[in-house]
Amino acid sequence: MATNNGLIYHYHSLHQHSTPFSFIYTHTSLRKRGHFPDPRLAPLPFIMEQGYPCRGATLVALSFLLFTLVSFSAFTHASSSSVYPELNHIKPRHSRLLRSAVQRETPTSQLSELWSPLESQGWKAYVESQNKPTLPEKSEGYIQVFLDGGLNQQRMGICDAVAVAKILNATLVIPYLELNPVWRDSSSFMDIFDVDHFIDVLKDDISIVKELPEEYSWSTREYYALAIRETRIKAAPVHASAHWYLENVLPVLQSYGIAAISPFSHRLSFDNLPMDIQHLRCKVNFEALIFVPHIRTLGDALISRLRYPQGSARETGSSYLQEVTGAGDSKSAGKFVVLHLRFDKDMAAHSACDFGGGKAEKWALAKYRQVIWQGRVLNSQFTDEELRSQGRCPMTPEEVGLLLAALGFDNSTRLYLASHKVYGGGARIATLRELFPLMEDKKSLTSSEERSQIKGKASLLAALDYYVGLHSDIFISASPGNMHNALVGHRTYLNLKTIRPNMALMGQLFLNKSIEWVEFEDAVVEGHQNRQGQLRLRKPKQSIYTYPAPDCMCQA
Repeated sequence: MATNNGLIYHYHSLHQHSTPFSFIYTHTSLRKRGHFPDPRLAPLPFIMEQGYPCRGATLVALSFLLFTLVSFSAFTHASSSSVYPELNHIKPRHSRLLRSAVQRETPTSQLSELWSPLESQGWKAYVESQNKPTLPEKSEGYIQVFLDGGLNQQRMGICDAVAVAKILNATLVIPYLELNPVWRDSSSFMDIFDVDHFIDVLKDDISIVKELPEEYSWSTREYYALAIRETRIKAAPVHASAHWYLENVLPVLQSYGIAAISPFSHRLSFDNLPMDIQHLRCKVNFEALIFVPHIRTLGDALISRLRYPQGSARETGSSYLQEVTGAGDSKSAGKFVVLHLRFDKDMAAHSACDFGGGKAEKWALAKYRQVIWQGRVLNSQFTDEELRSQGRCPMTPEEVGLLLAALGFDNSTRLYLASHKVYGGGARIATLRELFPLMEDKKSLTSSEERSQIKGKASLLAALDYYVGLHSDIFISASPGNMHNALVGHRTYLNLKTIRPNMALMGQLFLNKSIEWVEFEDAVVEGHQNRQGQLRLRKPKQSIYTYPAPDCMCQA
């Protein structure tokens, strides 16, 4: 809930799959139509389209005001225990294992094997044919897409948008990135990605424009929020086929010269598409989408400081990546692991798992679930033991630290923490830092001046973490999610070592409160022997962005 310029609005869901144009929105003065505090918010007339009764608008507004007073703290995304009093007394949950892990000594031979790059697995990136057909002289019209979700969900949507434009022989307008209700970052495509590089790489595949010509300038986010429009496609099914787009979107293009698709996330099938369309999606993801120069420059600085903490910078970034994926080996460079840790209150509450905070934490997370999802969380039906044994609980910083320690990483390991805000703040991370005292993050490796361009911008911060994660020796994510999926796929494409935690195994091990370190260590090592970057072929319905072979790759 927030107020601005006489307007009252409330985000109806903080879930990452919120539908664009579907935020509940109530205007305190219907005479002010067309005056909105944020063009990404949908006004009252659009709510009528969605089925919300106009006569209840006043009651809804009053209810939302009361809602603010009751639940303001639930929408606060700061992570310190001072903000969340239920976290004032966070203690290690696995003290027995933690004591042994802190005292561990990893043999040199094990460390050498752990850090060794993956050997060739017999697959390489697909090489595009030089004899490509030329683009048709005439485009069928302009395609607009509005992408919700976080950075990596939007990244996948961009790839799909290019593919749909190709299927329809349409001109793609640079995708519009919706304001994410969780991260509240208004960064545009051009703020995050190098738009000129994007257009240049794809110039022989589709036509792309940065903005619509004057005759179509009316086709905006606000225009589609005001009423039902013939040019808006809002019924695209999840994982729609190419045939669906030809049957339902092409006629709109031919009639009006433009079609705006929203929502668009996950709206193109992974199966039964022409191979050239699949190859194009791969080309967009792995070649056309690169971050803006200042993100790459800052990312290279972080990588250099991780590899050479005491010395001068040498080859980093793409240069280093080419070296480790080619014949060279960069023996003089230090090694580092990137740990992607998403453990915010949103995720902790939605999991419905017990994280050891006692009754206060359980009550706080249950209240949060009620406020955000009205209690409709599937996991709430199960006990903590059932959820953990099925691998449905995100690992805490302490637990992922114990996993890394069991695999052989020790207190000399340089660990980069890629995260936004951790539920519990420093207190929750304390055990992880005890295990890995050389742990770094964006803040510890950069100056306030260097961070000025990305401060408070969640998408740019995530882009920086993605860049560093892509160029790390080893990447691991503490829980499944879009960042995990995107980087697993990208690193598979480059044959880089990536650890995929066996969540069910780890959940079962952590349920055993009497397990000794040796038994725990043996189980972790054995359970992750084939989960360190070994290539897996994509199965039907699986994402091409997580499993790039065989669609994006060919056997060497």
